[in-house]
Amino acid sequence: MTVYPSQLVQIREIRGKNWFPPILKESTMSEDFLPIKGMDHVEFYVGNAKQAAHFYRTAFGFTNTAYAGLETGSRKVASYVMEQGNIRLVLSCALTPDHPIARHTHLHGDGVGVIAVEVPDAADAYLQATKRGATGAIKPTELEDEHGVYRFSAIRCYGDTLIKFVDRANYHGPYAPGFVARNGGSNGRTGRGRHKGVGLAAIDHMVGNVELGAMNRWVNFFAETMGFSQLIHFDDQDISTEYSALMSKVMQNGNGKIKFPINEPAEGKKKSQIQEYLDFYYGPGVQHIACSTGNIIETVSQLRDNGVEFLRVPTTYYDDLEARVGKINEPIDQLAELGILVDRDDEGYLLQIFTKPVEDRPTVFFEIIERHGARGFGKGNFKALFESLEREQALRGNL
Repeated sequence: MTVYPSQLVQIREIRGKNWFPPILKESTMSEDFLPIKGMDHVEFYVGNAKQAAHFYRTAFGFTNTAYAGLETGSRKVASYVMEQGNIRLVLSCALTPDHPIARHTHLHGDGVGVIAVEVPDAADAYLQATKRGATGAIKPTELEDEHGVYRFSAIRCYGDTLIKFVDRANYHGPYAPGFVARNGGSNGRTGRGRHKGVGLAAIDHMVGNVELGAMNRWVNFFAETMGFSQLIHFDDQDISTEYSALMSKVMQNGNGKIKFPINEPAEGKKKSQIQEYLDFYYGPGVQHIACSTGNIIETVSQLRDNGVEFLRVPTTYYDDLEARVGKINEPIDQLAELGILVDRDDEGYLLQIFTKPVEDRPTVFFEIIERHGARGFGKGNFKALFESLEREQALRGNL
């Protein structure tokens, strides 16, 4: 994980009674021993952060609200903070070839290096997770400048991905110490959401791909070290086509604000999209980020106008759509024109669409989702979606 040096920043590791109490009280099963307020940010490790920031601004409508680099005293890393609604992406690149971010992008290409969640106490979150078996990556640390104290820690997750715990309660500057505000960037979380962009509002869920046989190990990791529970389980009968299949389990935290589906490939006649990801990412990692919107037709129309490419299903998908999913509020002809999918569960319906990979490697992509009560993940669309993915795999010579 990156630390951004500056003459105005004081860095100190928290030690002693503040984060290693002499007596550890065991949690009960009903206790949320690692409370999470919500997503804080997702940090992408990229080869060229300036160009990536331009892409996410012009294609996805994000605003660059903070920056750290050579001009701010950061000699090894440049980072651009991009915001829209309650979504915060951090795009970081190495300025030296021996930096861990450079090694990460060399192996994986551009991809998610850090999943950051906001917690009431970063030190306690680290303690609770590591004492239950998580591997520590960054011990509880404080960064301080004239805007206050920014506290964080991190543990290791699947592949080379970190889960970072962030405490912003006493920090009111532009993102973190060492950063300068840009384009009206807000202080901390105050005022976030005023950058309308294309209507992306929040991160709905984030999907990780792991190798064959590893899904249950990571399900147990989230359950045992962070107190997550299993929300849904899809097996290879639910998610399969003539050629390939996968299995997935959805984990969520105590208040349901954080949802992490975990996929693994299943045996099939040909290579699944999960195995294709693993082959080109060179290991497990974040496959896609689902962003919610209040008007998916408007959002997808703007994204498409901005040059974002989406997967398409056959037009026959829409022939009997209302017979399959019931009455919906959106005009079916507009959904068909844009390629937006619909699914329903016991609590309502959802609309969703998936971009093509946003990297040259067939790895990371985005989902746009609008929920009308439904809590599911589009099970009814799996077959049509995966057949569409297989067509793209075939074009790449990877099926």
